[in-house]
Amino acid sequence: MNGLRSWITRRLILGLLQTAAVVLLVFALTEALPGDAAVAFAGDQPDPERIAAVREAMGLDRPAHERLAEWVTGLLHGDFGTSLTSGRPVSGFLADGFGPTLLLATLTVLLLVPLGVGLGVLAARHEGRLPDRLISSATLGVYAVPEFALGVLLVSVFGLRLGWLPPTAVGYGDGLLAHPAVLVLPVLVLLARPVCSLARLVRAGMIEALAAPYTAQARRYGLPGTRIRYGHALPNALAPATQQLARTIDWLLCGVIVVEALYVIPGLGTVLMNAVADRDIPVVQGLAVVFGVATVVLNLGADLVTHRLAPRSEVVA
Repeated sequence: MNGLRSWITRRLILGLLQTAAVVLLVFALTEALPGDAAVAFAGDQPDPERIAAVREAMGLDRPAHERLAEWVTGLLHGDFGTSLTSGRPVSGFLADGFGPTLLLATLTVLLLVPLGVGLGVLAARHEGRLPDRLISSATLGVYAVPEFALGVLLVSVFGLRLGWLPPTAVGYGDGLLAHPAVLVLPVLVLLARPVCSLARLVRAGMIEALAAPYTAQARRYGLPGTRIRYGHALPNALAPATQQLARTIDWLLCGVIVVEALYVIPGLGTVLMNAVADRDIPVVQGLAVVFGVATVVLNLGADLVTHRLAPRSEVVA
């Protein structure tokens, strides 16, 4: 137990250091953006006095370390700053975009886990036979198709040619859950590649686990095949897949920009695109920090689950 506590403590310290690094990196990158935000907001052909007034209002006339200290202090109190274009709190933009993105991510993960694990286990049980070859070929082929190309193909076939599903979310407002047909095509696009990678990881892990000495010993003791596969082999096969699942959830929560743009879904990805187009630096910074912290938290959670499922896979840090 002391070893587990020490391991968790090291991971938490590492997570805090990574979070601090994310905050510093986000501020440094936004500072390094080309151009002058004050000039952009001062309007067409602004005079120097107008630019100076805008810079003072935006706080750009202050040293970078002072602005960094003020921003970090605000983050520690849950204040992400204020939008330069609308004057709204950045947290309001995050709240607006979080709901649609979380809905898409939740639906995708709820389908991803049973589909990916089920296909991987099925392929491993029939290793080298027809089901394994079909699943391996299909997952490899689908994984090779970019999300944008797959999304355009699905819209063209099911949305425009056949008319079975809405091609975009335009006209449905914020009530996406009340119109499930709108979510079918985006969720299919989001599912395609993660299901393939998860299934291939589970298949490889299951094959390796079923060939391990401890499973051979379990067979010699007369344990049922079902118990060996699902009680001993599957947890070890899921250990590497957990890392992939954490990266997938992080990818989903951080706003799948291509999918949200293609289907006109007002999620975090759309908020980020609009903020970049408007050069709204506080909104960009707030979203970047949320995305970075989400990555750190999800990877810490994945490390803990991996350690719980298969302690032998622990990487000493």
